[in-house]
Parts: sequence; structure tokens; C-alpha cells
Amino acid sequence: MIEAVVFDLDGVLIETEEIWDEVRESFIREHGGRYDAEAQRAMMGMSSVEWSAFIHEELGVRDAPEAISEEVVRRMLERYRERLPLLPGAVEAVRRLGERWPLAVASSSNRPLIDAVLGLAGLAGDFRATVSSEEVPRGKPAPDVYVEAARRLTVAATACAAIEDSQSGIRSAEAARMVVIAIPNPSYPPDEAALAAAAAVARSLDELTPKLVERAASS
Repeated sequence: MIEAVVFDLDGVLIETEEIWDEVRESFIREHGGRYDAEAQRAMMGMSSVEWSAFIHEELGVRDAPEAISEEVVRRMLERYRERLPLLPGAVEAVRRLGERWPLAVASSSNRPLIDAVLGLAGLAGDFRATVSSEEVPRGKPAPDVYVEAARRLTVAATACAAIEDSQSGIRSAEAARMVVIAIPNPSYPPDEAALAAAAAVARSLDELTPKLVERAASS
């Protein structure tokens, strides 16, 4: 039986994978680094500690990882304050599920970005717990961020449903032994093997209902 629901943030509630790509590419090129599609794919799901180290060590940016992370986050916050890219139906989906279960966020985004998004969207009070992967040892696809979200909710991970869009996110929630509901990101779709790990697949947030969560848990 499901006792709580844990949402990913980027790609599930906000359409930001493209913004992350643009901001990091611009920063890396400005600082003399290398950037291509392979680098973009490699960083998807990484925590800020991981991707800033990757930019420094693998992509040729000389700045310290801490400085890289700080500047990229500053630019992301600027973009969010200009226009928050909430996905259609995000607020409604959160409220629908929140009427039934306690909610959490388990995100690869930095803590300031999570707090800014939920504040700007008017959703800060809808989540009982929020976790950034920078607060746990490993980013997605490791299960750490989902395990920590369940711990903060005081619910067993196996009694949680996870809402995910990406390959690394699905694998992370699966490794935490949560019931996974996938809403595939059309720009960066998960492969068939990852989708097969999901208990249910929805086409949009409009399909994310308590009934779908219950059906996924019983499958």
C-alpha cells in the first residue's frame, strides 16, 4: 500500500533539462571548456558535486568545482526568476496527490533551486520533505536521494511511489525499491529497459491521479 509520493523536479514539474543544457554549455564554452551531446548525457542525474567536478576534471574548465556550481546555480536562478518553466498541470497534479498522501521532492537540483522553484510556484507548503542530491553521498541513478526522501517522510521506501521522467531517475527510484511511475521526457526519453522498470507510464501530468498511483502499486 502506498503511504507517500515522491516527485522528481526537473522534467516532471518543471521543464528545465533544456535550460540546464543551455546554461552549462554557455558557461563551459565561456571558460574555454569542451561541450558536446555526450557531455550533456553524462551529466543528467548527477548531483551538483558530481557535475561540477566533471566539468572541472573532464571538460577542461579550470575554475574550482565549488565556483563552477555557484555560478551555474546563479544563472539558473536568473532564468527561473525571468520565467518559471512549470509544466502544464504541475500544480494540479501535486494538489491531487497531496490530498491523499504526504509528498516529498527528490531532485538532482541544488537546494537553492529547489526552494526557489517551489516558492515561485506556490508549492512550498505542499511538500513535507525536499531533498537535493547534493545532500546525499551519490546522485542518481544511485538510490540515495530517494532513500533519504523516504527517511525524512518517516515512511519505508517500499511504501512510496516515485514520479520520474528520466532514465537515471527511474533507475534511482527503482534501486530505492519504490513504485515508479514514469512520465517520459520527450526531449531526453528514457530507453525501453528503463521504462520497463516503471510500474506505470503516463503521457502527461494530467494522467497522474491517485487512481493511477494505486493501480501502479497493485501491478
